[in-house]
Amino acid sequence: MIDGWTHPLRLNADPGRVVVRPFHLAWQASGPDLSRVQKLAQSITALDSRTVRGELGVVLGDFAERHWQIEDVFERRFVEISPKLGLSGPAPRPEMRKLIGAYFCHEYSYAAAALMNPTVVRHPDQSGLQEGSVRIVLALRAVGEGHISTIAFREAIIAEGRDLQLHPEPLFATAALLDHETEQEIVAPVVRRHPDSSISGTVIFPMTEAQRNGLEDLRLVEFTHDDGRREFIGTYTAYSGHSIGSELLRTDDFDRFSLSPINGDAARNKGMALFPRKVGGEYLMLGRQDGQNLYLLHSDRLDCWEGGQLLLEPRYPWEFIQIGNCGPPIEIDEGWLVLTHGVGAMRKYSIGALLLDKDDPSIVLGRSVQPILSAVDEDREGYVPNVVYTCGAIRVGADLFLPYGVADSSVCFGFFPINSILASMHG
Repeated sequence: MIDGWTHPLRLNADPGRVVVRPFHLAWQASGPDLSRVQKLAQSITALDSRTVRGELGVVLGDFAERHWQIEDVFERRFVEISPKLGLSGPAPRPEMRKLIGAYFCHEYSYAAAALMNPTVVRHPDQSGLQEGSVRIVLALRAVGEGHISTIAFREAIIAEGRDLQLHPEPLFATAALLDHETEQEIVAPVVRRHPDSSISGTVIFPMTEAQRNGLEDLRLVEFTHDDGRREFIGTYTAYSGHSIGSELLRTDDFDRFSLSPINGDAARNKGMALFPRKVGGEYLMLGRQDGQNLYLLHSDRLDCWEGGQLLLEPRYPWEFIQIGNCGPPIEIDEGWLVLTHGVGAMRKYSIGALLLDKDDPSIVLGRSVQPILSAVDEDREGYVPNVVYTCGAIRVGADLFLPYGVADSSVCFGFFPINSILASMHG
């Protein structure tokens, strides 16, 4: 393995990180009948005002210090569900509205089960930094109750001397809000960060039926368009509980995010990774079309990908079962540096690398004979043992800064000299 350096900092799954989420009572019934919802609403509205104040007081006593502006959350939830409640007569008073909203919410621990598969990009705000420092945004796959995967974020600064400083985690986490409420089925939602929340306190949850069981393994890249405009674009796997599909996350500022399906036959697969700019006038993507090998895809549209040409097959024992990318290609003087994952005996996951020609990325200039990073010793234990995995790295000075998940249970941070990675490759 490459002689890199692992920072002592580690992020772990944390059941104490909670957000308030809608509670869909109708989903617990045998069908779409809303009778239970309406019966519950009638039971609440039948309470006298003193009981309503008392019950709301109990709820606020239990949860107000655990969540940001929870009374506003309850009010918004009441507005969302009020058309389905079948209420008649005078409009409910504010306390009643909030209590009804509380009955249709629940507390969700979004990172209780696992924290894994990080990706990283430069922060859109690079102001106020010392020379040689860079501000970054980490996106992580957090897994909670029901094995639902969400996207969580952490901001940090990397200073000279491989000094990694995470921004303090906010006391409260908030779920990104749907930009436009609608009764129609959502296919390509737009969500926005809560106006009082930081990037580090924001969590993006599934919003569509195609995403219902999770947003998995976001691979973010800072993409430069032909006109010089920069945009953060990520590919991720939407999992409905029975089928998967690749989708795009797009944002200019980590304030407003669009989540939209990718069209074309290539979108039926996991692990797509976008190049950070067009090459030869085309958008390029890496994929794993057959579940075993690495493919190169070409398109004239960001949202439609077809086919793909075989780029790389397993060659060495540590990758005999399958190979795939570990994030978007990184442009360096020598070409496109691509992190890969390989699966070997006992389903052990390791991370390697390859180098592609800058002008013609279908040409492989070199690849790792041995892994850059493998699970060893205590890092083998966890939710899914014997796995190290990443969804993206960036260049910081002469190093590759590599955040990576360990056993699907925690996230570590490594610094690896790029020259050493290149020197370890064979054609």
